[in-house]
Amino acid sequence: MKSAAKLIRRFVSILLLSAVLLVIINVAVYAVLVSEKGPTETTSPYDIAEKAGEALQVLPDGTYCLSEEVSSELEEKNIWAIFIGNDTLQTEWKSHNVPEMIPNHYSLSDIAALSVGYLKGYPTYVGNNENGIVVLGFSKDSFWKHMRASWDYSLIRDLPYIFLKILLINLVLILAIYMLVNGKLLKSVQPMIKGIQNLSAGEPVHIPETGVLSEICTNINRASDILQKQQEQLRKKERARANWIAGVSHDIRTPLSVVMGYAGQLENSHHLSEDERKKAAAIVKQSARIKNLINDLNLASKLEYHMQPLMKKRENAVAIVRQVVVDFMNMAVDDRFLIEWKTDAALQVCEIEADRELLKRAVVNLLQNSMVHNENGCQIDVSVEAKDGSCMICVDDNGEGVSDEQIEKLNHVPHYMVCDTNVDGQQHGLGLLIVRQIIEGHGGAMTISRGTYGGFHVTLIIPCEKITHLS
Repeated sequence: MKSAAKLIRRFVSILLLSAVLLVIINVAVYAVLVSEKGPTETTSPYDIAEKAGEALQVLPDGTYCLSEEVSSELEEKNIWAIFIGNDTLQTEWKSHNVPEMIPNHYSLSDIAALSVGYLKGYPTYVGNNENGIVVLGFSKDSFWKHMRASWDYSLIRDLPYIFLKILLINLVLILAIYMLVNGKLLKSVQPMIKGIQNLSAGEPVHIPETGVLSEICTNINRASDILQKQQEQLRKKERARANWIAGVSHDIRTPLSVVMGYAGQLENSHHLSEDERKKAAAIVKQSARIKNLINDLNLASKLEYHMQPLMKKRENAVAIVRQVVVDFMNMAVDDRFLIEWKTDAALQVCEIEADRELLKRAVVNLLQNSMVHNENGCQIDVSVEAKDGSCMICVDDNGEGVSDEQIEKLNHVPHYMVCDTNVDGQQHGLGLLIVRQIIEGHGGAMTISRGTYGGFHVTLIIPCEKITHLS
């Protein structure tokens, strides 16, 4: 991308400019503040001179002799040495490699000069001896001596603060250069960041396509336009599918009512044989199943596309579920099915934010599911429990149950109504889908597992607002 190349060149240029400016500024500050600083001697010529002064000894016959160790060190480093007496101010001893130009007589001014500077171009360093001074001469290209060295005490005292100030100045300069050069770039980045955040939220985005990053802004705007078109097309498809389901449901109800009406008349007619009335009863029963399926299909469609508003308010889940169980008992369902209320008597109130009718529909679907899939009958236990800040509604039967593989599919494989790929592996009808949609609409979850007695166990978990137990 051209914008990326421009951006790279821009940052490289800024880096080079900053480096050059910092070098110039640091050199200038160094020259002003430390202009009189002397070099740090790595070979310590002063220490060598002091050692030589201490090592020079006077013999009984009045001559002088340098220790063999120091002599070897001076020889190795090509250093010549002379000894000037305190009384005579003359050379009373010298090493064998002293240059011929080195004088033998010195005045006090000569000694003062060579102690801080040079002797015939040789950098010299002085070591004290009890009878005079030992002068060491180093090669002319070994050391450079600053003969007028003096250090301001306040400079030495404030040196740590000076270094800290220089460091802070450098940091401020780097920040100032960065802000000055990249101010416009940072301004152009902020709308991009906000645009990307809005893009991830599905909101329309339009960023001004100017500046160094104009190409990136153009691509973000283009991506936003594409996403908005896709979302609009998806919304149209969802509305069309929901309207189609609602229309088909409406169109089927009228002929289905006619079929159920005539079949009901035939079921009760005394002019037909017993076998014919049974067939008419079967038609009524299956027509009722089709009617319920249509109702479920319409409700599932509305829940899926958020066309069914949830009228939630604070409700007592214990009372709602208990009422559903009582209604089933009062309907005198088939004797093959025994419904048991297993809720702890101490739990009186478990308040949740819920749509009362939809929650009742969810529990009814679970009870009907246990009855439909257990033709030989079963016991169905219903309970409400408050645990870990959640209201848990459990429906557990001791019927035939399902395999572990089927339980895994029920918990994780999407229903054909919400799956856009494979519908051949439909694992259950609309009843459980509606239950899951209702509970998820309440901010909860549904889990399916093997029951306590090996049957089918479903748990509805809904956030709980308040719990009351009998004391």
